[in-house]
Amino acid sequence: MTYKKLQWGATVVVLSMLLAISAHAQQPQTTQHAHKAAAKPDANAAASTFQPGLEPRAIDILKAACARLAAAKTMSFTAVVSYESPSRLGPPLVYSTRSEVTLQRPDKLRVITLGDGPPSEFYYDGKTMTAFAPKENLIAVADAPPTIDAALEVAYHTGATYFPFSDVIVADPYKDIADGLKIAFYIGQSSVVAGTTTDMVAYITGDVFVQIWIGAEDKLPRRVYAIYLNDRARLRHVLELSNWELDATVPADAFVPANTAGASHIAFARPDAVDPTAMKPPPKALPAQAQ
Repeated sequence: MTYKKLQWGATVVVLSMLLAISAHAQQPQTTQHAHKAAAKPDANAAASTFQPGLEPRAIDILKAACARLAAAKTMSFTAVVSYESPSRLGPPLVYSTRSEVTLQRPDKLRVITLGDGPPSEFYYDGKTMTAFAPKENLIAVADAPPTIDAALEVAYHTGATYFPFSDVIVADPYKDIADGLKIAFYIGQSSVVAGTTTDMVAYITGDVFVQIWIGAEDKLPRRVYAIYLNDRARLRHVLELSNWELDATVPADAFVPANTAGASHIAFARPDAVDPTAMKPPPKALPAQAQ
């Protein structure tokens, strides 16, 4: 059952109660049982008319936000991702990462990620993509396709590199949502998130339930709350977006890693890869009797 259906059902019950009270005040007295019997069919009949779908107002808000992002030639923002992970005690633990993101369309991206784990840096300049682990002083470089979207695909499939905010930085954000869009509805406004007025929209795309807070004036996403519907634990993922700058001048060297001259090179490969190219151990020395 969707949040919209729960919310709508509660509204029906409240309205039924108010109507019953109003009728009690304006009409001759009848028994309490009669009032309940009269209200119940109305509530059930109204509830049965709800059909989840794509509300135009919700779609318009999503399209406006996606259009604003797609039109930006350069973009920078801060992304704080909090995600739940199962614990031995039962209730999930929450971990967070903070990324400083800069991009220049169509072929440049930089993501500097800090805490709660080891820091990491990712650079893409239209020709190569580089992953750098400053704490371990390890660097991996690989050839990359000529667009951000294609580079993100290669980074994921080759090196298991994934950014939870990828839907924000692709060339056509609305297409990524619309391809699997099943339900979308408008919730209301909030003045709590990011210290500004936001429009709240909920939607289901693919197997993900999403609630998003979008600036009512600037049309920029400020918070994204997601649950994977096929996850039995229904673990929550929250993305906070702040410090937005669109179409600002970006230095030419912003997408090239610095201070990596002494770093050890490793292959750009998945962490779970078995003996990936350029990462095979050196051959073992022959036993003394065989030399």
